[in-house]
Amino acid sequence: MEVKAFHWKGDHLLLLDQRELPHREKWLRLENHIQIAEAIKNMAVRGAPAIGCVAAYGFVLGVEKGEDPQRVYEILSRTRPTAYNLFWSLNRMKRALELGRDLQKEALNIEKEDYQANRLMGEKGSELIPQGAKILTHCNTGALATAGWGTALGVVRSSHRKGKRITVWVNETRPYLQGSRLTAWELLKEGIPHRIITDMTAGFLMSKGEVDIILVGADRIAANGDTANKIGTYTLSVLAKAHGIPFYVVAPSSTFDLSLREGKDIPVEERSEKELKRCGVAEIAPSDSPAYHVAFDITPAENITAIITEKGIIHPVTKANVEKCLSSV
Repeated sequence: MEVKAFHWKGDHLLLLDQRELPHREKWLRLENHIQIAEAIKNMAVRGAPAIGCVAAYGFVLGVEKGEDPQRVYEILSRTRPTAYNLFWSLNRMKRALELGRDLQKEALNIEKEDYQANRLMGEKGSELIPQGAKILTHCNTGALATAGWGTALGVVRSSHRKGKRITVWVNETRPYLQGSRLTAWELLKEGIPHRIITDMTAGFLMSKGEVDIILVGADRIAANGDTANKIGTYTLSVLAKAHGIPFYVVAPSSTFDLSLREGKDIPVEERSEKELKRCGVAEIAPSDSPAYHVAFDITPAENITAIITEKGIIHPVTKANVEKCLSSV
């Protein structure tokens, strides 16, 4: 049975609280757009595609309860500034309302399309994975981060099901530990061989020849291919380039923000320093020490071997190739 992060029930949304994983599978019943906005902001759900899907259902709940659509839009859109799928989804829902379309059907279509895109990316990406590959991942890019199957982890899942005998190095991903808590949990459920490492172990493994491929997701991709993803991704791309290791970004077309020319134009979310100074319930830093906690960094297109989308593989990563791929049917 596949992992699922949320279920639409017609008048409410059931959401798997990812803050509780891997120790407890707790489901939240969300009945209005305010609750959904809080769930997105507070990391009960995360991953740009999943955020987009959940926000669409939040828009449905807000509008169907008689709230002002623009106000609903604004509340949901303020939750995670870097994740472009959030804005792509909300703009689509707003347009559907203007055209008099069925909002529930539109939200369901967004979810369905994301799942289909993930399966296509998994299939296309698996063709790039050699037999016995040692793959390094960062953050969580699986079913929990999407409508199902996953982006980068979807490629891993598809490769495993094809019998490619892959193994996965799982970066723990501080400070929320999405790798060690969530990615490892998904890999266990799928029976995919893996080992968790600290984020700083990755370079050492590359130097020993223990990493064949790096697969990461994306939260927003600019028109030239510069990519925003979980903090630490840029570092991995530099290490990959130094060691001659293929570095692939896996993301659906809904993650591309063609209104932004390059990565420096992408808004980067800065979160509370309290999140950085604790691990779970444990305080791990002096309370009076200041901290700088950005959730994402920007990987330049020249550090990316290829971007795998449901429409095709962008290689080399240039503005012209991005436009060509996204304009394909």
